[in-house]
Amino acid sequence: MRLGKMAPTMLTARFGQSVTPNAFRSYLAEFLSTFFYVFAVVGSSMSSRKLMPDATSDPSSLMVVAITNVLALSSAVYIAWNISGGHVNPAVTFGMAVGGHISVPTALFYWVSQMLAAVFASLVLKVSVVGQHVPTYIIAEEMTGFGASILEGVMTFALVYTVYAAGDTRRGTMGVIGPLAIGFIAGANVLAAGPFSGGSMNPACAFGSAVTAGSFKNQAVYWVGPLIGAALAGLLYDNVVFPSQAPDSIRGVTEGTVV
Repeated sequence: MRLGKMAPTMLTARFGQSVTPNAFRSYLAEFLSTFFYVFAVVGSSMSSRKLMPDATSDPSSLMVVAITNVLALSSAVYIAWNISGGHVNPAVTFGMAVGGHISVPTALFYWVSQMLAAVFASLVLKVSVVGQHVPTYIIAEEMTGFGASILEGVMTFALVYTVYAAGDTRRGTMGVIGPLAIGFIAGANVLAAGPFSGGSMNPACAFGSAVTAGSFKNQAVYWVGPLIGAALAGLLYDNVVFPSQAPDSIRGVTEGTVV
């Protein structure tokens, strides 16, 4: 009976931590940083199509998107790190939740903030650049949905593993190198798999452009693979490679959102 009463009490307590003023500051930080990131990444793809009509077969367009990922993600993570943890990605949030660094209610609020930001960023681009459609993530003709999911999962695993390593306080203070490392791994992943699966690694980015374009083809690829990869990265880092000696709070997130 006592265990039965404890579960609702703990759930209520965790939900209460997710609706504090500090928690709402974190959600706003996630919204803004995700908006900036999606606007830059999707916008860079549109810019490359403007300058290069045959951008899909031009290697320089891949470089444009990869470099944009490095710059935009590094900046977005840096500006939100001390407030929300700088997730900027539902997969990163999921990986942190699986690792116990963020409560489930807070993670859900993060998801809402990130998804809304991605949709708004894509809508701004659609309204502003009337001569172009908002591009969506697609998989190559030679790829299957299963293969593309594996690629997205592996890339997201690398991304979330880097996020864990960059935010580990046992390595010292975050500094500037952490966001740069996160941005660099994202850019490298785009170069490695962009022509095959699109190199999303971010369900919110894929969802936002899909909503604006009105096409949800292969959306499962950009959710299933990244979420599985993120979960495996969090579990492996915290339990095998660098296990914690004692429970800790969320790294980089304000006290209002800790577990």
